[in-house]
Formats: sequence, C-alpha cells, structure tokens
Amino acid sequence: MTVDTFKHEIADAVKAYDKFIVCLEKTPEECEASLRSLMEKAIKAYENRGPHLRHGIALDRQVTIILSQTENERPLCGIYFNLSSPYQKKAASKATKA
Repeated sequence: MTVDTFKHEIADAVKAYDKFIVCLEKTPEECEASLRSLMEKAIKAYENRGPHLRHGIALDRQVTIILSQTENERPLCGIYFNLSSPYQKKAASKATKA
C-alpha cells in the first residue's frame, strides 16, 4: 500500500480544498503536498497498528486522514478538513493567567 493507492481520494480532497476551503496558511499545491505526507503517516500508523485496532490516523492543524480496516484488502480512506474561524474565541493562555 502506497500514497498512490489513494490518489483518487487525494485528488478529490485537493479539488474540494481549492473550491471550498479558505485557508491563509496553505496554497492548493502546499495542501496536496501536506495530504501526501499525512497519507504516508496514516499508512504507517495503519500498517503498524495493534492487533485489536482498526484505524490509522494522521493529522495536522488543517487536515485529518483516517484509514479504516474493512473486509477487503484496501482500507477505507476519510480525509477531513478541520474547520475553524478567525472569530472563534481563543482560550486564555497560561502566560496571561500568571
């Protein structure tokens, strides 16, 4: 299993990112590179999971990738964009509490 095993899912995610996601931190090209890197990590987590675990997960601040065991050889792939808003209230940091 390689990143190219999930090239269709990555292409769909990049297309959705380019069309629907507003992000000041990543261009669509950087998003695709990030997705490929996260997919490699998710594959490693999936292949090295414990005997009773069914998932391999990799994430960063903007994206979560989950590979889930199925009855087939190829796992299901979920790519989720972690949405946030600049208007969301941020928790007070420890520095401001001191």
